[in-house]
Amino acid sequence: MVEESLNSTLVLASASPRRLDLLAQIGIVPDAIDPADLDETPLAGELPAAHAVRLARDKALLVAERHADAFVVGADTVVACGRRILPKAEAPVQAGHCLRLLSGRRHRVLGGICVVAPGGRLATRLVTTTVTFKRLDEREMADYLAGGEWQGKAGGYAIQGHAAVFVRHLAGSYSNVVGLALHETHGLLHGLGYGHP
Repeated sequence: MVEESLNSTLVLASASPRRLDLLAQIGIVPDAIDPADLDETPLAGELPAAHAVRLARDKALLVAERHADAFVVGADTVVACGRRILPKAEAPVQAGHCLRLLSGRRHRVLGGICVVAPGGRLATRLVTTTVTFKRLDEREMADYLAGGEWQGKAGGYAIQGHAAVFVRHLAGSYSNVVGLALHETHGLLHGLGYGHP
């Protein structure tokens, strides 16, 4: 089984360069990148944790249909303020709204991970990281928004960039906040029989 898995193909069901970089950090290089391109709108009444796991699973299963003999990794990152799912910011006003909500407060970053193995076996995991921001003043928010680092980022910030100075406390997986919890992803892959040199 292990010898076979060394020759297995790995597909990342995401176009995120951050997830690709994170996997490379632990010596895992996908053979292909095939984004699922799903509608990521939350379902009516869907809570943040369920949303993250559902999207990770749906992405992995959709891409696995196109790569039957591969291991497929699907992931989704949700920033939640209470029961509210914050958007992936696409405009400065949206990012500013997120930063005002997060300022001086604790929030959760929920990472859904799903690995589908050849033959259809799958495993999912939810990883929760708690992040506390300092209180941000208008100047700090304006400067951050002017830098554009927030574009396309869940919750309107990138912890691996300048927003690191906003973080007063973090409990849990740092890589989860960047985009993929490495300890858990590695465990899921190897638990399903994937091996890499």
